[in-house]
Amino acid sequence: MSTAECPKQFIDIIGCGRTMIQQTFDRFSSIIPIERVWVVTSANYQAIVANQLKGIDPQHILLEPCMRNTAPCIAYVSAKIAKEDAEAVMVVSPSDHLVTDVKTFEKAINRGLRYVENGNVILTLGMNPTRPETGYGYIQSGEKIDDSSDMPIFKLHAFKEKPNLETAKTYLAEGGYTWNSGLFLWSVKTILSELRNYAPQIMSVIDKMQPSFFTEKEQETVNHNFPSCEKISIDYAVMEKTSLASVLPIEFGWSDLGTWGSLHTLITKDENNNAVIGNAVKMVDANGCMVRMPKDKKVVIQGIDNCIVVENNGTLLICKLEDEQRIKDWHN
Repeated sequence: MSTAECPKQFIDIIGCGRTMIQQTFDRFSSIIPIERVWVVTSANYQAIVANQLKGIDPQHILLEPCMRNTAPCIAYVSAKIAKEDAEAVMVVSPSDHLVTDVKTFEKAINRGLRYVENGNVILTLGMNPTRPETGYGYIQSGEKIDDSSDMPIFKLHAFKEKPNLETAKTYLAEGGYTWNSGLFLWSVKTILSELRNYAPQIMSVIDKMQPSFFTEKEQETVNHNFPSCEKISIDYAVMEKTSLASVLPIEFGWSDLGTWGSLHTLITKDENNNAVIGNAVKMVDANGCMVRMPKDKKVVIQGIDNCIVVENNGTLLICKLEDEQRIKDWHN
């Protein structure tokens, strides 16, 4: 379903009537007013973002001329926010993740905002693991540093790359490990200072761009300079080096929806462990399947177990859940 022309953040994957980026926007709506919402995206998606997120200030939709990973992206938006409000605190959120427990999400974000606005600290949200997942990176927590609420915060001890299954099982058995969600909270002062310390090449580019912010020359200046930024994630550029990092372990039904299997674990299943999206699908003698069909598409699925069945734009996929990492090989 996810293509270069229309990646998953712009798709209603779970059949709720809202795309992933719209759902992300919705769950922040009670926390952050629309005039303080920013989106950083590819220049190719400007029209889609403007159409799906009506009401956002056009000056707050930042257009990257090319992909340079998350550190340059965050440096750009942080510097522009700082020009508008030097005292701002930020939440950085991927636009294509699923959250099923929005109330707990809101509580965790509000807890995090209170924490970062009171000090020179960086906070990430770590998702309490529900299974030995090999598709996510992990965060190892250190000592507890703030237990002023029922959501304690810990020193971030180490990032761990995506593990093999045995290592993932060890992490769960030992405890103190969470999934790396890509959700970050900090003040713009703190993150810009840490980027200047640990990613000076990127900040030298941002400094060239900064005088053009909120002017007619901004996009031209960004197009000229941004591609020269080092291509690096915020994890490698800052989080693995800074002494300011902390983690809030939490669980709110989170998934990065990188796989159909991850969606199957989170949405409601029938008595035979089938997760079905589509209002005209009948399951007969089928178990453990992940099914997504267009609305009102009449389908009967009989006698299969642990399979993915998805139709999109006239293309039908049927494969074993265990083989879904091979889907990209078949796509072409």
